[in-house]
Amino acid sequence: MTQVGEGQDADESAPPVMTFGAPTTGEILAERYELVEHINNDSAGRLVWRGVDVILRRPVAVVLRYPGGDSATEMLQAAVAASRVIHPNLVGVYDAIDEDERAYVVREWVDGRSLREMVADEPLDSARATAIGSAVASALAAVHATGMVHGNVHPGTVMISDDGRVVLADARTDGNDSQESDVRAVGGILYFALTGHWPHTEAPLRGATAGHGRAAIPDAVRDADGALAAPRQVRAGVPAYLDDLTMDLLDAEIAPPSSDVLAAELARLDVPAEDQFLDNSGPLRFAAEPGEEPSPLAAAGGRKVAIGIAGLLAVALVGLLIGISTLGGDDKDPQTNPVAAPSSSAPAQAEPPAAAVGPLRVRDVRIVDPDSKLRDELDHANKVIDGDRDKGWGTDTYTTAKFGNRKSGMGVWIDLGGPHTVKSVQVSLSSTGATAELLAGTTNPPSTSNGDKQLVQDYKKTRIGQPFEEHDGTTMAFDGFDADTKYRYLLFWITQLPPNDRGYQIDVQEITVQGS
Repeated sequence: MTQVGEGQDADESAPPVMTFGAPTTGEILAERYELVEHINNDSAGRLVWRGVDVILRRPVAVVLRYPGGDSATEMLQAAVAASRVIHPNLVGVYDAIDEDERAYVVREWVDGRSLREMVADEPLDSARATAIGSAVASALAAVHATGMVHGNVHPGTVMISDDGRVVLADARTDGNDSQESDVRAVGGILYFALTGHWPHTEAPLRGATAGHGRAAIPDAVRDADGALAAPRQVRAGVPAYLDDLTMDLLDAEIAPPSSDVLAAELARLDVPAEDQFLDNSGPLRFAAEPGEEPSPLAAAGGRKVAIGIAGLLAVALVGLLIGISTLGGDDKDPQTNPVAAPSSSAPAQAEPPAAAVGPLRVRDVRIVDPDSKLRDELDHANKVIDGDRDKGWGTDTYTTAKFGNRKSGMGVWIDLGGPHTVKSVQVSLSSTGATAELLAGTTNPPSTSNGDKQLVQDYKKTRIGQPFEEHDGTTMAFDGFDADTKYRYLLFWITQLPPNDRGYQIDVQEITVQGS
């Protein structure tokens, strides 16, 4: 398994690496991480080792750079930022340490292969390529929801585990990176998965340039004018809708969608073949070809018509994808296509502005504790929404992770004051190792033991996304909301506490809700 962050082996002509601070097999870093095997070096000169966390007895990947200090600042800062985002399609970051003579990042070990290695055998079929693109876009949506940028999306940082999990590794942002370049890189991932060639987008990605070392990625096929050949021109059998989506993402003249919109659309396409109800007229398309029925995202005209694309995209995806925006005007016929061409007998109407997506105001918050008779842990719930991540509500300290085997769990109940389209919920915690889930409901029983029991029973019927089990970060990001559902009441439900030096306890520092 190549755990290399850059997606490239070091150039064979690279100068010798300095030996001061060089690691050795069997060495234990920070009195915790034992180095077992040197895997490879990446194109940035970092060393990647397979290691073992001798305390938790789990395999880890250790990415070292020496010397440390100023030369490792960007690597460490990116690792710290990445550790705050927990998502099933992001590699978990466990630790980041600077020892001056060397610095290293400890992250999750993934048994499997990188996308670069997988496609080296042969290009992927459209279903597998779509699934991988969907996972990468979903990971980026979680990163972008925090305001951060990944900045290092390419076939070497997309990893596929032996059990089929797709994860994105090794964020490496700098001033030239943007969320838009991250999204366009998903087009590069799709292109590479379908053809085995890297399209070298307008902002080429580090470690993926043609001709670099023995592990170079083949350049894309181009015509005499240098124009990029579409996947369908390189390989037969690529569906038209996937071909169009890929090329639109790579086209600098067409504004790309946001990562959450792209993630929602690719997730909609990523369904088993037996459940596939899509036709090739195309889900996410930016323009229609002659003779085809335009998709709801198509602009009138050819592929290169870019004017108004971003506005049409935001409006047309209302209710179809993830409901991140809403249309005004209650007097419109609900059956009317919002982007259909106006009839000859009626003047064209300008589209109403899309509702802004941003933080939603939490109107009320309380602690849910159905198994307590004393109910003495209910104070300070308002601290989870006060904007101060250094202060929050905390549980008592228990003798076991399961609340001393006396409770099924505890939670924070949130009232948004009315129904809203919700995009994501982020929960900041005081430490790692908790197990929790996000639930939703429509009832508001009284804040009593019986009322809390009824609330938990009702809300457990609607889980948002997947639960986090003994997670390795201090932020949980839930983004599995139904695009066609309005939410008012949410419940962050803790089922297992992490250990500390006194027992088992957790603080919920801050909860933020994004939506419109």
